[in-house]
Formats: sequence, structure tokens, C-alpha cells
Amino acid sequence: MDVAIIGTGLIGGSLALDLRSSGFAHRLIGVDRNPQHAEMARRLGLVDEMLPLEDAVAAPLIVVAIPVDEAVRLLPSLLDRIGPGHTVTDVCSTKRSLLQAVATHPRRDRFVAGHPMAGTEYSGPSAARPGLFSGRIGILCDVGFSSPDAVRMVEAMYTAVGMVLVYMDAERHDLHTAYVSHLSHVVSYALALTVLDKERDERQIFNLAGGGFASTARLAKSSPTMWTPIFRHNTDYLLAAVEAFQKRLAEFRSALERGDSAALDGLISRANDIRRILDRPTGS
Repeated sequence: MDVAIIGTGLIGGSLALDLRSSGFAHRLIGVDRNPQHAEMARRLGLVDEMLPLEDAVAAPLIVVAIPVDEAVRLLPSLLDRIGPGHTVTDVCSTKRSLLQAVATHPRRDRFVAGHPMAGTEYSGPSAARPGLFSGRIGILCDVGFSSPDAVRMVEAMYTAVGMVLVYMDAERHDLHTAYVSHLSHVVSYALALTVLDKERDERQIFNLAGGGFASTARLAKSSPTMWTPIFRHNTDYLLAAVEAFQKRLAEFRSALERGDSAALDGLISRANDIRRILDRPTGS
């Protein structure tokens, strides 16, 4: 089957690699308005060919793998162009604005909102890597508004690359991702800025940075082209998550100011309960 991927960066490129190796896609078509990315995707063999959007929409399955603000603008016109029975899906990290953009479209049923919960801090075609999605959660949202055959098509794609399927509505999706994904990026960006400010005065600080700092600040290397739109499209839930985080941060500050070791021990011990989430098998 032909699969067209609009956006050949980390997610789109990695998806292309796995769809090829799994045998799900026999021909991979790339669409990318960035000429450098388009050339790199060709050179790396992520896709078989790069085509203009108006030609790529002939593919029976089209994956939108571009920043969410661009996806919101593109999706209605993309649905205008597809043929009967074709399926469109996306990989965006927020869902409500995307679904609102097509809520009244006559071909809304051909769109399946998706979010593969996978990625790295790197971007562009050179960041694509095989196996990125294996064992990870693949979320499908508001599937009741999509045609059953379109849903089956996207389910088959996610299964082909090794993802564990989870279903939820757009509101719950955006709420949960605000806490488990988007807040993590805000915290990482803030930590990086804090250390960079200090590093201006004390050049040795990065010589002392160990694994703990590297793992916590890793997400701060993520591209603003992708993450600024995510923050903007999920502002209400992200603000609530930031406020909740600030309350916990204030508890640590208060305990430190008081020299209250028992309070610190209690906060750390309660935080250790995160093992229940992080150490359990995916999808359980």
C-alpha cells in the first residue's frame, strides 16, 4: 500500500522507516516544504520519493506529521483533496484544536486523530531512527467520529510499528499529556535557562554537571518549532499543570528554608511512588 507522510522529521521519518521494515507500506511518499529536509529524507532513504502535496494525496493513507499549528491550518483543505475511502491521520501532541478545525467538515469521518507517545529531543530527518515506536503507547482520539474502516487502517498502522493502542477523548488526551509530557518540557526548559544564567558567571558549572542534570535537562534540546505550538494549543491544561508543579516546588522551598529534614524526607518518599507508573509494563 502507498503511504504519504507530510513532514519527514523525527516522527514522520521514523514512522516511514518502520512502515517499510514491517511491510505495511510498499511505497512511501514524502511531502516536506523544507527543501533541505526533503533532500535529506531522499538521501537517507526515508521515503521512496518526494512529491508535491497535490500529488501525494492520491495515497490511500496520509499521515500528517507537522507541528500542530500547521496541521490545524492544513487538515481541512487536505480532507477536501482526498479521494473516496482514503484515510488521514496525524501524530500531533494536542488534539482539541485539531478536531475543532474539522468538526463540521463533510469528510470528518475519514480523519482519525492519533498520537504516538514516542520521540526524542532531536528533530529533522537525520533524527529518524528505526524502532522508535516499538512497545510505546499509540493514542487514538474520538474514534466514534471516524469511519470504522478508517479506524481499522490506523490501528493496523500502529500495530505494524509495534505500538500498544489506547483510546480516549480529546479533552482527556490534552489534560493527561499536559501533565506527563508538556509539563516535563516546561520544567526542562526552565532548568536549562536557570543553569545557563549561572554559567555566565561561573564557567566551571558545566564541568560539574553529571548524569542527573543531563537526564533532567535533555528535553531542553527539543525544537521550539514543535513545542511552542504545542504549548499554545494546550495552554489551559498546561497552566493548570504548571500551577500544580509550582505548589510542590513551594513545599520543597519551605522545607529547605525551615531546615525541616522530616518534611524533605516525606516529600521525597511520596515522590518515590512514581515507580508505580514508570516501572509498570507499557499499557497495563
